[in-house]
Amino acid sequence: MPTIKDSVHDHIEVTGVATELLDTPAMQRLRRISQLGTVSLVYPAANHTRLEHSIGVYALARRACEVLSIEGTARDELVAAALLHDVGHPPFSHNIEGLIQQETGKLHDDVLDIVSAGRVGETLRAYGLSPTRIADLIRGEGRYGQVISGDLDVDRMDYLLRDAHHTGVAYGTIDHERLVRALRFVDETLVFAAGNLQTAESLLLARALMNPTVYQHHVARIARRMLWAASEQLLASTPIDASTLRRMDDVDLRARLRGESSTAPMVARIDERRLFKRAIWAEWTAVPAPVRAASDADQAALRTAIAEHAEVAVEEVLLDIPSGPSMPEASTQIAVGDAIVSIAAASPLVQALQQTNEANWRLGVYTPATHREAVQSAAIEVLGLDTAQSILADRADSAIARLDQF
Repeated sequence: MPTIKDSVHDHIEVTGVATELLDTPAMQRLRRISQLGTVSLVYPAANHTRLEHSIGVYALARRACEVLSIEGTARDELVAAALLHDVGHPPFSHNIEGLIQQETGKLHDDVLDIVSAGRVGETLRAYGLSPTRIADLIRGEGRYGQVISGDLDVDRMDYLLRDAHHTGVAYGTIDHERLVRALRFVDETLVFAAGNLQTAESLLLARALMNPTVYQHHVARIARRMLWAASEQLLASTPIDASTLRRMDDVDLRARLRGESSTAPMVARIDERRLFKRAIWAEWTAVPAPVRAASDADQAALRTAIAEHAEVAVEEVLLDIPSGPSMPEASTQIAVGDAIVSIAAASPLVQALQQTNEANWRLGVYTPATHREAVQSAAIEVLGLDTAQSILADRADSAIARLDQF
């Protein structure tokens, strides 16, 4: 049987249907999809791919099957779903997923069209596996779908470990073996066994620390929004549609963006790391509720209004309003004595982490450095920001100048 030397899990044996799925075009495409997208502009070693991660999730899913006594066809379906769970990712992973969802209604885990067609579909059926069932598992449906996509999923365990390893940020280093060994099914719900409160807390703490340090680092967010704007322009000015964009890889998209006069200047900035700067970096409490809840159309109108007020081209203003602070992992179930409770109810630490999520939330307005002052003033007025509570660009920059200079 093939054995893969992995940077995180050491040697991974590949057996059964996975041996053939690995060599399908849909899986090999993941070699050309970066796991963290624009995060590599902050952490240069973060160039690992969705293929590496998918193999790691496969390895953890196999271990989970042993712990949970999942056997036979159910096991084969689960490990196949683990390997295939990221085949729906667009180029640069999550960076432009929201844009594609706007146009197609599909997220990266909507993969029935991919796993039922071509060599992936042929391979699954040859092994007696249902592509429909595999797609359902990838979406987290049913008892065993929780292992792939749920509060305690092996996907999260692998990406935290792998992202910590490749960025050098130790916060994501977790005891994945202990986490997998603690898994149990109680009344069709995947939970942590009794005596594992600290084990569960470690997973949530790692995620909470990695989020502002890696996943939502301001430089990565600025570059992500620039990539989004360029991709949006590509859809608007060329015959390329969102369904085609969804199946590109990083190399395809970058080449397309470089080749179009309407998108080349923005992608050149990303390529050369001449990124926009923050004009606004505002806290949750400083932003009016209607702005925090603005729809895509409303955000486009606000961006235009800021540009007009600042008397700059709309292309030189980017508005970045994240979704509201949340910690879905806080609903993770854990056995405490004879009861099954959420970890949020059992852990004061998790309650504190939920509050920290709101404290870390930021609205961003980005522009070239030459327009920063004008755009900052315009954004404050158009968005109705509370400047007494806002963290504006000059204050934020001085606080983390060392990171921003990299």
